[in-house]
Amino acid sequence: MNKILLIIIGLMALAGGLFAKHYVTAAKSNAPQYLPAFSLPDLDGRPHSWAEWQGKIRVINFWATWCPPCRREIPDFVALQARYASRGLQVIGIAIDDQEAVGTYLKEVTVNYPVLVGGNEAIELGEQMGNKVGAIPFTVIADADGHIIFSQLGEMDKNKIEQAIMPFIKN
Repeated sequence: MNKILLIIIGLMALAGGLFAKHYVTAAKSNAPQYLPAFSLPDLDGRPHSWAEWQGKIRVINFWATWCPPCRREIPDFVALQARYASRGLQVIGIAIDDQEAVGTYLKEVTVNYPVLVGGNEAIELGEQMGNKVGAIPFTVIADADGHIIFSQLGEMDKNKIEQAIMPFIKN
């Protein structure tokens, strides 16, 4: 029963992601919006707080193993982390999935950034960051002070992320 429910939820999230990609544009707010405080576990169950990455430009990507657009984005996030980590960038993956599925997937794919795992808590966190439809993938970029400078529902590409982060990247 749990697997059927997970599949139904996955299909609904995929449909929402497709809707968002076609009908919702990247969101920028005129009023400063800050990252909410959060703490989620990694694959080993160790909690990680948003404060760990204070002072860095944070690219936070909400994804799931069963989401094809999410999986397509991961190589771009890996490339961005490799290229800009020394200049103050930190990519953070937040999987809306179960720990076992994420662990299995990450044995197949090399990821050079922290991946946190959260079910409903991660969905609520995404809503706090502006994902009002609950679709994935969902990406938020915050400057070093925690101001949300960019967010997008739907699939991202490396060029779009670079355009958003370049004014904030250290030389």
